[in-house]
Amino acid sequence: MDAYGIPDSSILSPLTEPELAVYSYAVGQADIGAGESLPLDGFSGAELAAAVESLKRRRLLLPVQGAEGRYVAAPPDAAAEELVQPVMHRALLLRAAADRLRDTLSPVYDSGLERRLRRPLFEQLHDVAAVREQLNRFAAEARSEVLSSQPGGGRNEEVLREAITRDEALLRRGVRMRTLYQHTAQFSESTVAYVEMTTRLGAEVRTLGDGFMRMIAFDDEIAVIEQKGNPGGALVIREPSVVAFLVSAFQLLWGQGEPFPVNRGRDQAIHTSDKTKEDIIRLLVLGEPDKVIARRMGMSVRTCQRHIAKIMERIGARSRVHAGYLLHQYGDAVPPSVTAAESEEPDETDEPDEGDA
Repeated sequence: MDAYGIPDSSILSPLTEPELAVYSYAVGQADIGAGESLPLDGFSGAELAAAVESLKRRRLLLPVQGAEGRYVAAPPDAAAEELVQPVMHRALLLRAAADRLRDTLSPVYDSGLERRLRRPLFEQLHDVAAVREQLNRFAAEARSEVLSSQPGGGRNEEVLREAITRDEALLRRGVRMRTLYQHTAQFSESTVAYVEMTTRLGAEVRTLGDGFMRMIAFDDEIAVIEQKGNPGGALVIREPSVVAFLVSAFQLLWGQGEPFPVNRGRDQAIHTSDKTKEDIIRLLVLGEPDKVIARRMGMSVRTCQRHIAKIMERIGARSRVHAGYLLHQYGDAVPPSVTAAESEEPDETDEPDEGDA
């Protein structure tokens, strides 16, 4: 029997043969004594004594008032009621406690649900401060994974200082974090330092050449993308189908990316420079102007023009149009000498994208 008077479930098991014999005998008597010798053949005295004790626990033998040591057989219905009564009392206590908990939590649940349902599927954030406030809140609420694509080369140092605090808290909570940068981010010391710090905590970082949209997705439920015409603003997306599309696009790009090298030696710098020139050549063939190529490659126009000038020099092009024609003629067989890095380690360092948040 526990603290609430609820008996052990074993007392509800079927009666043994000695217990049934003792109960049958007691029903036919006015009362019986706990220690008296019962005239029941086929059972030992110890078996009968144990049967009497069991029947007392089952409430099938009840003490006779005023007659110590004497017991009378109780009707099965009365015994069952006495056994169940503590259980029913405990159930009523639990029900009352559950009702109090429900009354306490229902307003909280209803209020939270109402706030969630009131949230717009698309929400515009018009300035950097609003964007950062929302990103910090989404990060604090993230449970499983954060996906981030950050085009534009190296990131702003101030942004990285704020991001490292937010991202460190995420990673220490066990939230998975994957980030895409452009190859040119490898030439930004502050970005490399940030990547080195976050990867030590478990973050995964890769790079790609050509541009991709700026986006951060939280738990496949919320995505934040850049706002057209407002570099400091952003658009929060909660519409499930749109978020799923953006996450799928990220997964596709992630599969094409290369691990971010935090220990960038000369060989890695040359490899990155070669990959950058290959992407520039592809965009030149498409006829893209310098500004568009620079933006898509995450570098300044000046750096982009330096790459283009070197490519034109190496293929003997007299103009941009001539360069596009010659490169088109090469197709996929552009000579390695065209994309090879300079004898000096390339310097791709550029000003960060002003839309970085």
